[in-house]
Amino acid sequence: MFYKIAKIIVFPFIYLLFWPKVKGIENFPKDGKLIVYSNHTSNFDPVIIGVLMPRKIHFMAKEELFRIPIFGFIIKKLGAFPVRRGKVDISAIKHSLKILKQDEVLGMFPEGTRSKTGEIQSFEDGIASIAIRAKAPVIPVAICGGYRCFRRITVNVGKPIIYERYYGRKVTNEELHKITKDMEDNLRKLMD
Repeated sequence: MFYKIAKIIVFPFIYLLFWPKVKGIENFPKDGKLIVYSNHTSNFDPVIIGVLMPRKIHFMAKEELFRIPIFGFIIKKLGAFPVRRGKVDISAIKHSLKILKQDEVLGMFPEGTRSKTGEIQSFEDGIASIAIRAKAPVIPVAICGGYRCFRRITVNVGKPIIYERYYGRKVTNEELHKITKDMEDNLRKLMD
């Protein structure tokens, strides 16, 4: 309920400030488990995706954000959960798998941090690992155009990708890197 109310309140401001144009929204599955991943250049990224996509998204966010008074409380109420960056965070992985087991949507920024240049940085393998373990489709969402007030941004939604041939078996590190690189390449294509 809190998520829906927040979305209704924030929606007009996002449209007023950035005039977003969404392409490919029909690709976004109406139900079932799903991992949404995107490029990350601004703190606005989860807000834009959360407002423009048709389902509630539980974003994995750096743990430092949850220490900010009031803000930490609000993002937690919106479904975000903390992750410790720079190491394998078992708690965050378990929470991600729980979200997906409940047929909900997990949101991730696999670059691990914001890109200062706007160029996509190399992805961390965590997203591929979670997708394979949860047997969840992934969908790339590219935010293009930068964030300048009263200038249009374009949000390109790709088609869901399913790495079914890796399900139910031990995946090697090499295979995990290959899946991660494929996800990265699919997002890059949407940026062009």
